Amino acid sequence: MSEQLILKNLPFIKILPAWAQELSYKYCSKTANLYILHGNIRDFLPHKMDAEQFNFVKIQSYISEVLFGNRDIIVFYDRSSGVTFCKPEMEEEYLEEMKTQIKGITASQLLSRDPMKVFQYLERYFYLNIPRKRRIVLIIDYSETIVPNTDISHYTDEDRYCLVTLNRWANDPIFTHGDVSVILLTENLADISTKLVRSPSTIKLNIPIPDEEVREKFLHFLDKEEKLLLAPGVDIKEVAKITSGLNLVDINQLVAESYQEDREIDLQYLRQKKKEIIEAEAGGLLEFIESEHDLSMVSGHDFVKKRFKSAARAIRQGRLDVLPMGYLISGPVGTGKSFMVTAFAGDIGIPIVKFRNFRSKWQGVTESNLEKILNILKAMAPVGVMIDEADAFLGDRNQEGDSGTSNRIFAQIASFMGNTEYRGKIIWFLITCRPDLIPIDLKRQGRAEEHLALFYPETMDEKIDLLKTLIKKLKLRIQNINMLELFRRFRYDFSGADLEAILIRAKFLSAMNNHVFITKKDLEETIRDFVPPAYPHEIELQNLVAVLECTSREMVPRRFRNLDRGKLVANIQQLKILLGEKT
Repeated sequence: MSEQLILKNLPFIKILPAWAQELSYKYCSKTANLYILHGNIRDFLPHKMDAEQFNFVKIQSYISEVLFGNRDIIVFYDRSSGVTFCKPEMEEEYLEEMKTQIKGITASQLLSRDPMKVFQYLERYFYLNIPRKRRIVLIIDYSETIVPNTDISHYTDEDRYCLVTLNRWANDPIFTHGDVSVILLTENLADISTKLVRSPSTIKLNIPIPDEEVREKFLHFLDKEEKLLLAPGVDIKEVAKITSGLNLVDINQLVAESYQEDREIDLQYLRQKKKEIIEAEAGGLLEFIESEHDLSMVSGHDFVKKRFKSAARAIRQGRLDVLPMGYLISGPVGTGKSFMVTAFAGDIGIPIVKFRNFRSKWQGVTESNLEKILNILKAMAPVGVMIDEADAFLGDRNQEGDSGTSNRIFAQIASFMGNTEYRGKIIWFLITCRPDLIPIDLKRQGRAEEHLALFYPETMDEKIDLLKTLIKKLKLRIQNINMLELFRRFRYDFSGADLEAILIRAKFLSAMNNHVFITKKDLEETIRDFVPPAYPHEIELQNLVAVLECTSREMVPRRFRNLDRGKLVANIQQLKILLGEKT
């Protein structure tokens, strides 16, 4: 469509996705000519043909056919294919005109893969056509290979030429008012030169992973093609809901594999394929946490379980507005903090993922990895995000020695965590035994706002209940034993992790003795031999900082409840000095 036609045809713009609407309005305003489209650019995009029909096309076709109507001059370029055109007649016209302008030049030179040659020839061609009032669109794919995000000192002469050329075009009023638009395509904005990204002359537009409505329409499209094999009792709406986080190419692959295998898609198959696809898409940066248990398998910690059960009820009722943005879960080692989170996820039935190491020694790669992760999380919502050892993993704003990468990463995560648009949709779980080392930026209201703490069992009943729960969790076959007598005989202050280690050792001993069940003798011998790790000062410090972090008195063990807060802080300072830490 011409500019005038787009402006007059507002109903057309309103059926476009949000990013395409913004591109149309920016284009019509004639305030910029350089656009960076990033995010889900390798996907099918829905193009509405009429009230009932959708045609799903690739982004280059979407821009050229849907947004610009295949008119005037639409050029494609990438390092692999070189210069190509939307229509054969456009290419023929380009070659013919340029051969008259530059004597002796060949078609292979004009359609070269070398950006230094290509940009020079195309610029000359554009200037020839601007006075003819022709609209020109140049779409550069894999633009991170043209202007990569790295220090300018590492740029080659070719990189510098491309950066200067694109910057010059972006600020050239002849290009802007002469209807020349340059569109850069990249999956991650962080992969592109920051000089271009941060330029006020550049328009940045994110293409999101499709929402449930688009996924449902695509599944209906596949169903009409008779390629969708659904198991009895599974409908398209349910499949669209479960496939959150997948783009349309992923869904097409999943459906095609099912069709080729002649296997109907049931919910188990769907969840397994989704897990495989997302982990592959994330490039090993995210890991799905599988939970076979719910909160009924958690022993003790009644206050924390009550909070989580209330949150689970709110999620089932659709009251996402009352949920905290995130949780800070602290307590000494071995109290089952990670297990508590996975059990909560099992209770509410939403997927939970764990951040893996996304940091890299190469400039720009860390930011690119994080951008990819956050885009996946937005698309997967509702989802839980578990960050174990959060004090070490997240860092803070004041880290040094990596050219500011850690500071930028911290700021990016903090900003994303605080976006209230995702309240109840992306639930953060920061797990740590040292909450005092987590910066206040992440612990404040609006981020990890609910502070929960787990402690070792204190009473005999709590210890017995924990042992029974662990036996059930580990699916152990054990003789009927008087556990009260057992704990009275062996008066150790065991953590949950210690008790689990004891039971595993007892199971091993039982197997070595060819016993069908774990006998009383097996268990007693294991407990008598077991030496729990000895780091009392560290454990005490972890207890005290967890107490200090608690936002409810009910969570605090009885022995700490009457401890003066000033005395508590003083004890923490003394323990840090004893352990050689900075205070």
